[in-house]
Amino acid sequence: MSTRLPRCLAISLLFFSCATTSRNTEQESPNQRTGFSTTDPVTSNFHDVDTLSITSADVPSGLAPVALTELPRNQDGAFILSPGLYEADFKTYCLQPGTPGPSSRDAYFEAPLKGNRKEIIQTILRNSTVRQDLQQKNVQLLLWAVVSRSDFNSLSWSVQRTAQQLLTPRQVFELKGGMIGVARTVVKMLPSGTGVNQVKQLFETGVNSYEAIERLAVLNTAPEITRNDFKREQWVRQDDGYFVRYLPSDYSKTKIQVYVPSHIGDSAALARQNYTIFDPASTVVVPAHSNAQRLGVGGPVIDIVRVVIKTIGKNPPPPPQKPTGRPGKPVPVKTT
Repeated sequence: MSTRLPRCLAISLLFFSCATTSRNTEQESPNQRTGFSTTDPVTSNFHDVDTLSITSADVPSGLAPVALTELPRNQDGAFILSPGLYEADFKTYCLQPGTPGPSSRDAYFEAPLKGNRKEIIQTILRNSTVRQDLQQKNVQLLLWAVVSRSDFNSLSWSVQRTAQQLLTPRQVFELKGGMIGVARTVVKMLPSGTGVNQVKQLFETGVNSYEAIERLAVLNTAPEITRNDFKREQWVRQDDGYFVRYLPSDYSKTKIQVYVPSHIGDSAALARQNYTIFDPASTVVVPAHSNAQRLGVGGPVIDIVRVVIKTIGKNPPPPPQKPTGRPGKPVPVKTT
């Protein structure tokens, strides 16, 4: 009795502390004000969007978009930009089970990926861009398992195999329980979204049907748009001066358009190896003022890598200087 009482008391205090924290909404962070807690695998939402960058772009009339995949890339798969208008359809993934899919009225904008499983989710999204042999459905099932904290061992072999091909051994170990086993036990005591719980229950009862899980994860209802401050056709101005917008057709496919003004990434800049880079991998796009899906961005739906240019960041360091030899001694010169 003497050892069980302190343990029960500690757990009760932890639960009470979490519950009290969730009630003090006026004093909490934007994530908590929108219903997310710091224990959620993904917390990114519209409060994380840089709304000052949402604007219109002065795209010349009659400018036809070129396939974004025609651009050269660096060794990390990021696109090296030159002036023009570009677009491509990208694979996207639901990161918020139990919410409606995006509608044609939803305005979507990029936000930083946040949450206590950010590293695992980012690794899945990024590595999926170079593993075109993996089925998008298996990648999505893996992400649903991650965000619902489902038991890894209850997943189908194909989904477990996908995890092993996209994640590091340490990350797979973490999904199997690893050192977070105690944390997972505590998390089970905390409230969670209905959709997340239902997805988790399906996985853990051995149901691995994509269609069955999709019906719970993606609601067949229209999103509830609460405000109309931002429009679907608006762009986000990036720090380097180019513009991007995200146009989901459904949760699994999003058209990304990029407009690069004439002064960015021109031939003179490329000659100086002053590259302007667009890297959509691992981006999260979120709806403005609606309860629609948050989407993780993977690779292009149709992807043919044409040119790879080795870069070091955006501005590679200058080449090393020729050796000058020791002071007072001539520099040795090779002769043929």
